Amino acid sequence: MGTSGNRIVIVGHGMAGARLAAELPAHSPDVKVTVLGAEPHRAYNRIMLSSLLAGTVDESGVELAEAAGHGIAVRPGVRVTAVDPAAHTVATDRGDMLGYDHLVLATGGRALVPPVRGLDPERLPARVAVFRTLDDCRRILAVAARARRAVVLGGGLLGLEAARGLAARGLDVQVVHPVGHLMERQLDPAAGAVLARTLAGLGVTTHLEVAATAVDAGPDGVRLALSDGRELETDLLVLSCGVRPEVTLARAAGLTVNRGVVVDDRLRTSDPDISALGDCAEHDGVVTGLVAPAWEQARVLARVLTGENPRERYRPRPPVTRLKAAGIDLAAMGDPEGGGDPDVEELSFSDPARGTYARLRIVGERLTAAIMLGDNPSVGTVIQLFDRGAPVPLDRRTLLLGRSRDAAAPTTTESPALMPDAATVCQCNTVRKGALVRSWRAGARTMDDLVAATRATTGCGSCRDAVEGILDWLSAVDTPDTAEEVAA
Repeated sequence: MGTSGNRIVIVGHGMAGARLAAELPAHSPDVKVTVLGAEPHRAYNRIMLSSLLAGTVDESGVELAEAAGHGIAVRPGVRVTAVDPAAHTVATDRGDMLGYDHLVLATGGRALVPPVRGLDPERLPARVAVFRTLDDCRRILAVAARARRAVVLGGGLLGLEAARGLAARGLDVQVVHPVGHLMERQLDPAAGAVLARTLAGLGVTTHLEVAATAVDAGPDGVRLALSDGRELETDLLVLSCGVRPEVTLARAAGLTVNRGVVVDDRLRTSDPDISALGDCAEHDGVVTGLVAPAWEQARVLARVLTGENPRERYRPRPPVTRLKAAGIDLAAMGDPEGGGDPDVEELSFSDPARGTYARLRIVGERLTAAIMLGDNPSVGTVIQLFDRGAPVPLDRRTLLLGRSRDAAAPTTTESPALMPDAATVCQCNTVRKGALVRSWRAGARTMDDLVAATRATTGCGSCRDAVEGILDWLSAVDTPDTAEEVAA
């Protein structure tokens, strides 16, 4: 073990805590893990909650496979009330006092309730809900079942996913956003405008550069006052105004806290016997709030704590953001504005009528940022180039438009055979094509087998088509003449 003992207590049974609990026994069979989760549910995939809102999956479809076996104790519905670093103990709301050799904080984040007149963060009105947890989702669905109209406050990633999910259930949905364009952290104004037009075609109206000033909620509806003097009446108000890292326990325990719980490259806090990961952790000044970095942190921390590789370090990779909503295909990566590099090459294409927008930022023949919105067959190639830092093709139009000047020339998106083994297929779990091929050659001949062997598609699920394409290709080329080539 990399710690002085083998008792590890994980506080939090969300996506980060559940992944760590599953990783630890795989690296050391002697580890004793106790997971304490405040939510009274099985671990679930939070980023699939928008699909639950839309009705495309049920609750069983968002559940995560839980850690199980000898030495693993998962206790849902148990809230940790205090941490005593000196005594190496945690106290719970059940009156328990648990000792640990190493403690891991995976307390996640909590939805922000904006300071708007009529909203009490401790007690929201019956027709008002935040969108963060499974219980939040249940509350939204209960109101939506008898509603015709919904307003979503916040035009960021989660807000738009909630809006699209409710629109898919037949509600008239409006989004109120205080900034001049949607998803301003990931998109430029031109992409935001195309996205707003696409949403309008899907039944979602957007109100930009306007803030909420007051909420008047009663048993029959909600009235939302806006800063431009207008009022919106609705049956359901969903708040999606950001997330704050949950650092209450860490701060009370005397750990160093900034925006999140400050951790080093090995995910250690200011107390060497306490680590943190996921949405509550701040590494190098950054709180990610995304699943792929959290799961990478779990992998690194498992190797450090079990002693498999005490020198393992967390090295964050540039994130790729995907909007997971029916009828919208959006991928954004890097900073589209970037720095003032004089050698930057900017390319863009916009077709608002078809809901298509593409923008590339290239420096030194490498892709440093991109926005891909709409039906573009090159999105997978663009993500791979960004992820690997590989040189871009000479004909940039193959990336912008998905086709080459020579219509007969193949593009890199036509066949998995042209995809290098190092290409990342599943961003959330960092599953590369080579890992899928090796698993298939080891006997994983169905989609379920590949998922079980590699965890591909178990994050946001947006890579499922790509994984199925690789599976179909492998099945087609499995002949005695090509087996050796496929395995290479």
